[in-house]
Amino acid sequence: MKLASRVNQVKPSLTLIIDSKAKAMKAEGIDVCSFSAGEPDFDTPIHIKEAAKKALDEGKTRYGPAAGEPKLRAAIANKLKKDNGLEYKPENVIVTNGGKHSLYNLIMALIEAGDEVIIPSPYWLSYPEMVTLAGGKSVIVPTTIDNGYKITPEQLKGAITERTKLFVLNSPSNPTGMVYTADEIEILARIVVENDILVVSDEIYEKILYDGVQHRTIGSFGPEIFARTIISNGFAKSYSMTGWRVGYAAGPEELIKAMIKIQGHSTSNVCTFAQYGAIAALESSQECIEIMLSAFTERRKYILERVRAIPGLNCPTPDGAFYVFINIEEIGLKSIDFCEKLLLAQKVAAIPGIAFGADECIRLSYATGLETIEKGLERLEKFVASL
Repeated sequence: MKLASRVNQVKPSLTLIIDSKAKAMKAEGIDVCSFSAGEPDFDTPIHIKEAAKKALDEGKTRYGPAAGEPKLRAAIANKLKKDNGLEYKPENVIVTNGGKHSLYNLIMALIEAGDEVIIPSPYWLSYPEMVTLAGGKSVIVPTTIDNGYKITPEQLKGAITERTKLFVLNSPSNPTGMVYTADEIEILARIVVENDILVVSDEIYEKILYDGVQHRTIGSFGPEIFARTIISNGFAKSYSMTGWRVGYAAGPEELIKAMIKIQGHSTSNVCTFAQYGAIAALESSQECIEIMLSAFTERRKYILERVRAIPGLNCPTPDGAFYVFINIEEIGLKSIDFCEKLLLAQKVAAIPGIAFGADECIRLSYATGLETIEKGLERLEKFVASL
């Protein structure tokens, strides 16, 4: 069988591979401490589940509009206005099968052969693979721990060419947890407008912030940047709805219509009754987020203290999300080698930084229980001491 050449151009997701391996080991009775998946260990809040159950009981089990349930599109538009200061109408919104799918639909609708997409590194591992599938070219711009893993205005200007079509901005970031300040985003917005390119703002972690850090969306800095902005977001992280697969994008109506057309020929509508759970997530109390954030804050404090006490590891403080991105350069191992040896020797699953474009780092997720974190860090300390 001869597969399409595009398949061989795309790398498998290391995150999913390692998470699957850790789960398989656990199923075999092996005591694995997994820091791999970006999946909150909390159950979906009860009021969200009840809303989906009610929708089931009311027979909301049939095909729906490819663009999403009208009530959910309206709720998302209202959320974006209230929380982010973005004046979107429901027709500017598409409901997708998770936040990842919103990005995939966008890339497929926008990028073609010869187009360039600027992606700061470290990056979420699926960004460049989506660009490759669309026939475009990823322009990777390395950032460093010294500048907080943020792209500078000079770097962005230097990466833009006549072929540049899109800039990918992820704040709070996966994998680093860094958050751009309002001043930093305003400068980047000015460069986007001056060069007449588009920007997609991946805001899936916008509610998970620490120490009073504020999230500011790039599209809120005036009408010119608003017209060039696409928002990607979803319900997985903030509401612990990872398996529900409900996300969304918002942007210029012409582009959203194109994304709806693609979705209509690929997945059709998102699970109908799941969308009613998402409506409840937006329109009900947000206390569930605060409960999870309180736990993440405690875990973050603990994991930072323990990792920083291990000689050879360098770990900046994340301002958002639920990851620590640990520099292992002093250890003398590349990230895949480090993670493979760690899993084999101490049964601890971590994600190699090479998946995010940073082979000198590893990523640990603290979206898992404190007991697992405590045990896993004891094992990490033993592993590093054995090298």
